[in-house]
Amino acid sequence: MTQTEDMDDTSAPLIEHLAELRTRLIRCVLYFLVGMVICFTVATPIFNFLTAPLCQVLAQRGQDCDLIFISPQEGFFVAIKVSLLGGFILGFPFIAHQLWRFVAPGLYKSEKGAFLPFLIASPFMFFLGAAFAFYVVTPLAYDFFLGFQQFGAEGEAVVGEEVAQGLSVVFQGSAQEYLNLTIKFIVAFGMCFQLPVLLTLMGKAGLVSAAGLKSVRKYAVVGILVLAALVTPPDVITQIILFVVVYGLYEVSIQLVRRVEKKREKELRAQGLWFDEDELEAEFDEADAEDGERDR
Repeated sequence: MTQTEDMDDTSAPLIEHLAELRTRLIRCVLYFLVGMVICFTVATPIFNFLTAPLCQVLAQRGQDCDLIFISPQEGFFVAIKVSLLGGFILGFPFIAHQLWRFVAPGLYKSEKGAFLPFLIASPFMFFLGAAFAFYVVTPLAYDFFLGFQQFGAEGEAVVGEEVAQGLSVVFQGSAQEYLNLTIKFIVAFGMCFQLPVLLTLMGKAGLVSAAGLKSVRKYAVVGILVLAALVTPPDVITQIILFVVVYGLYEVSIQLVRRVEKKREKELRAQGLWFDEDELEAEFDEADAEDGERDR
């Protein structure tokens, strides 16, 4: 068989894989577009739902929940952004299924059983983080932001020690700016809640260990503090909440990685393939001692 024939034989499976990948990607795009169109038809109810944290804070302050458009095209772009977010959420189960169908044939049965739980846990943890951001963090953030309003009382508003006649600085928010900030919170917390899934998967692959995660705990604390300062408003309470949650997830990840290591050790011991480092060192010491006695 010539070298050209060898190249033809190896290129055929590659072309088939690329063709299948193209088909799967086209289906993923179609699922996303269908979800986007569905959400576009109900964009207003979805946006009203997303304004619930803001309306709650404004109601506590005795204010009406009103948002404005500051440009003629802003309403259209708000509907598009709502549709993009909703389309991704609706289409994600179908998109994940297509990706799984592409990857699964190349995995062994044991690998499929090991990888599938992570594929299910990832969207669950994302939605959990998104719900935490929407129902807990976002109201606290908007309560902090709206605390800088100034209301004139009977034509006067006290600013420091001075009196400004008829001054009122109140919230008249842009619908697009509000949506951008809310989506930022939802996506940021959803991604942060992927930490246990990511570290556990890396632990199963042998890329990280429980002992290694413990040894870099102080660096993880600094990294989490920086993350909390970047993805939250300049509100100490919100930053502390994010730090406590993400650090708790880091500690949970250590325990999950430890469980993965114990399970792997148990399986290797059952197969007779596990060798403890201490036992190996003891055996080497005994062998050295025997060699020394023989030399004498």
